[in-house]
Amino acid sequence: MPSKEEQLVPPDAPEGRSVDPKEAPARPASTVVLLRDGPEGLETLLLKRNKALLFAGGYWVFPGGALEASDWEQAGGDEERATRIAAAREAQEESGLQPAPDDMVLISHWTTPVVEPKRFSTWIYAAPVAAHAQVTIDGSEIHAARWVPVAQAVREHDAGELGVLPPTYITLCDIARYASVAELLRVERSRPPQAVFPRFCHGDGEVFVMFRGDAGYESGDGNCAGARHRAVLEDKRWRYVYEGVDAEFPCLIGPESP
Repeated sequence: MPSKEEQLVPPDAPEGRSVDPKEAPARPASTVVLLRDGPEGLETLLLKRNKALLFAGGYWVFPGGALEASDWEQAGGDEERATRIAAAREAQEESGLQPAPDDMVLISHWTTPVVEPKRFSTWIYAAPVAAHAQVTIDGSEIHAARWVPVAQAVREHDAGELGVLPPTYITLCDIARYASVAELLRVERSRPPQAVFPRFCHGDGEVFVMFRGDAGYESGDGNCAGARHRAVLEDKRWRYVYEGVDAEFPCLIGPESP
């Protein structure tokens, strides 16, 4: 049986759509969801980016960033290995924590929409860290850090109190169903990661991103009648919608009980 990495084929564009040569290429990147068990259940580390940064400035994020030449060199040119090394490096640089690359579990792969001038092909991993490891931030790129119960982070975002981007929000919603680090790692090792290629759109006064299976995904028409597979921005909060979608396109948020 192929590994999770072998089952994943990151897309360069939606099926059936040609690539505009003017579109910015998606740069390989990786993110790691750092995890520990807390008194209220599964916890993750969130970092707040400097508001002055062009990409995700002011948002709460997981540690991560683009691959560097040293990552490729250490991995001997193997992309999957390089993304693990990069995720560990970024975690150390941004939080002072050092997850082991071999302990990481690939949970999804997101490719930035083509309308963005700065695009990434991002491998998202989950990894355990020592419960009492000291978090250290630089105060420059990262302005704040906090361990937070995953379910609480989702509630805070839904209340308009935690600013995150769609990949972070959907990842938080997906892993909120797990009661412990061990449970998450066990289940995620057994299921194939989803490859996600969102499309930004405006319609009926709304801003949203569509995912495969949405009736308007291929045409880019967000008002097209039919299935809804999208994240809608409502007063600085994202709301995930999965209605009438063909089973070929799975929900990005897993069931309540693993």
